[in-house]
Parts: sequence; structure tokens; C-alpha cells
Amino acid sequence: MLKRFLLVLLFAALAPFTAFAAETRDAQSFFNLNMGDLKAEAAEAKSDGKKALLVIFEQEGCPGCRHMRTQVLNRKDVQDYYRANFANLSLDIWSSVPIRDFASREQTEKEYAQTSKIKGTPTFIFYDLSGHEIVRIFGTIETPDEFLLLGRYVASGAYKTRDFAQYKSAKPRL
Repeated sequence: MLKRFLLVLLFAALAPFTAFAAETRDAQSFFNLNMGDLKAEAAEAKSDGKKALLVIFEQEGCPGCRHMRTQVLNRKDVQDYYRANFANLSLDIWSSVPIRDFASREQTEKEYAQTSKIKGTPTFIFYDLSGHEIVRIFGTIETPDEFLLLGRYVASGAYKTRDFAQYKSAKPRL
């Protein structure tokens, strides 16, 4: 009887914390199905009313990539915001999977990463819907709130007048 009472008490004490836990999904739900043609992806994003194309360069065994998938990209609020505003793709910097770049040149994901001068992972590149790079962020983004702020920075067009660090320092935390 005492054990049951203590368990009920423990669950009651933890209930407020679980009520605020963010809903999560499989991180793969963050990404669009990759057609293997960046120009076609941008055209489809444009017809869907998206603001930009986000390419996340990743690699197997990358701790920052794993953090992004398990702590940020799996969040429902992050997925909903990014899928509403961007076409989101993942490219593996070592992959031999063929893709067509914005100039319709065929190459592998690895070659495209090299051409894009990717120095490490994760690297986030936002492209406008004409295929021009508009924002590049290297490294893990620690929190879902900061990643949402990055999305708002791009979607609002703030990247045209200031860098992300300036935007972050001027915005209150979410």
C-alpha cells in the first residue's frame, strides 16, 4: 500500500513536467522526399509557396548531426514550421548518390558538397528559389528555439540586412 502511494505521489509530482514536453516525431519527417534535382526541388518549392530551399549537409557518425536529428529536427513544432516555409533536403557529404545541381549538372552528393566548399557537418545552406545561396550556418544548432529563430531569420528576409548573430542578439528568446 505504501509503495502504491509513493508511486502515485511520484507520478503526480512529475506530471507538470511531462505536460510541457514537446511532441516529437521521427526526424526523417523533417525532410522532403529528395528528387535528386535541386533545380526541380526549387521549382516545386516555389509553386508550393515556400520561401527557400534548405539543404543540410550531414555525414554518418557526426555527433552534431545526431544531436540535430534527436533533439531538434524531430520536434513537431520545428517540422511544422520548416515544412510550411521551406523545402528541406539532407545530403551526405560522402555519398555517391547522383544529384543534379541548380545548373542541371549531374554529380554525386559528395562532389556537390565539395563544390559547395563544405568543410564540416552539419552545415545548413538556405538557397533562394533561383538557386542562389542566401544563408550558410556551420555547426550544431543547440536548441529547437534557436533553429526556429534561424528559420524566421530566413523566412522574414532579415538575412538581407544583417547576419544571424546580429538578428539573434536583437530578438528575445522564444
